[in-house]
Amino acid sequence: MEKPSFDPGLTQQYSGALRRTINNEDGSFNVLRRGGSWRDVHPYLHLINMSLSRFLGLVFLGYMAVNTIFAVLYFLLGPGQLQGTDAPTEWGRFLKSFYFSAHTLTTVGYGNISPVGDAANLLAIVEALTGLLGFAIATGLLFGRFSRPSARIGFSERMLAAPYQDQLSLQFRIVNLRSNVLMDLNASVLFMTVEGPPENRVRKFKQLTLERDKVYFMPLTWTVVHPIDEASPLWGMTAEDLQRTQSEILIIIKGFDDTFSQVVNARRSYRHDEIEWGAKFNPAFHIDEVGEIVLNVDQVSSFTPLGASARAIAD
Repeated sequence: MEKPSFDPGLTQQYSGALRRTINNEDGSFNVLRRGGSWRDVHPYLHLINMSLSRFLGLVFLGYMAVNTIFAVLYFLLGPGQLQGTDAPTEWGRFLKSFYFSAHTLTTVGYGNISPVGDAANLLAIVEALTGLLGFAIATGLLFGRFSRPSARIGFSERMLAAPYQDQLSLQFRIVNLRSNVLMDLNASVLFMTVEGPPENRVRKFKQLTLERDKVYFMPLTWTVVHPIDEASPLWGMTAEDLQRTQSEILIIIKGFDDTFSQVVNARRSYRHDEIEWGAKFNPAFHIDEVGEIVLNVDQVSSFTPLGASARAIAD
């Protein structure tokens, strides 16, 4: 009896052609969020998850913006409030006000420019406090970005329909791209299709049984194999069937990071056009002349076509 479909959290509703479910660049889900309010936005989550280049750019822009705001305020106080800002032009006086703002915000205090009046001194106190709090927040965010555990698991670029014992199988290969130790790795693989009549199509999800869904260690590579037998939902399907049903294989890898002593995970998907039919993976490691195992991380996607023109998973 065919196992019923279930919803893993991605909904079974269908209303048109869909993009891939998982973005392979970062493992995020291809979902656009709309209709929320500003109260739902968490700045820390946004800043901790953005790319490093964008984060550093945002810190720099914030630093320049705060300096400019305080420089304008110093400039508006007049030339008598800051000693050492005399200049032949207004632009020159503004530049010296900007330099004094940078000195105060970073608490450097070279001493070539100093506040004289009460207004300038009060403004300098506020700016110094702003600088201390701002740099403390930026430092905490930077530390949080570098200290949080994350998995860098490399996936083979394509999934293979490869021979397995006396039948075929779906296979993909993974490797730890970092030098840390990952333990107790678990793999979960879902088969997603779009089925039903044109006026009432739905997405269906089925769990694929794996030859081995867990390994204790992964110092080398791990080839995850789904044997195609009569109990498999792919039994008898062809490449054209997978294309017609907009098939996508969803993968979740979960493991324990021995360095951070925390659970990490990685996500990936393969669409129907990312399956190589009739091929096998090439070895990604070898034994050198002194008996050391040498792992070639860049060979995780290497495969050899078998020359077969088979287009069906099974007869």
